[in-house]
Amino acid sequence: VSVLGLVLANCTTSTKALLSEARTPSTNGAARVVLMAPDIELSELSAGGVTEPNAAWTLKANSHVRSALTRVLREKNASLIPAGKNGPVATDLTKLHSAVGNTILLHKYLPQLALPTKKEKFDWTLGPDAKALRRKYKADYALFVFMRDSYSSDGRKALMVVGALLGANVSGGRQVGFASLVDLRNGDIVWFNRLFSTTGDLREADPALVAVRSLLDKVPL
Repeated sequence: VSVLGLVLANCTTSTKALLSEARTPSTNGAARVVLMAPDIELSELSAGGVTEPNAAWTLKANSHVRSALTRVLREKNASLIPAGKNGPVATDLTKLHSAVGNTILLHKYLPQLALPTKKEKFDWTLGPDAKALRRKYKADYALFVFMRDSYSSDGRKALMVVGALLGANVSGGRQVGFASLVDLRNGDIVWFNRLFSTTGDLREADPALVAVRSLLDKVPL
């Protein structure tokens, strides 16, 4: 079972659960934010419950999510700096963010796995390598986004109908993710938010915008 699966299994029964942690950034005027290439993957959920990545869907979602992120951040008056082609440092930081974000989900939102040293505080970082982004883009913060979306195959949908008739709960696709605002002076994560929804479709522009608005809800910019 994936980390996201473990955490989401502990969500409420509502279709969407949002939690955030924040330390308000201190900026003079509009914050300069590097928008990192989002880490997105879309999959089809087979009848047997296996997710099979779909490259075409993922490509569409990347385009829609990037546009939505740009729109939402500009509405918040952030001075947005889209990251260029990912070099080794940016690629490594994106991978690290995925690992750290999943660790946060595991130890922050599963009470039984809470770390004693972090119970009363939110203290997570991507480390000093993030300073390279500050030097390159002359920016204050970087926004990292991780999203996964899955859609039920026809076989899975049929199984869900049969399960409902028999009183068994067969889950369908779901949309999950998290986002982090990173202080580029030291690599610390100053804001983190997670997203879970059993509805929505990142393959379409309008639903992707809805998901991004939820994910960036109350981002302190």
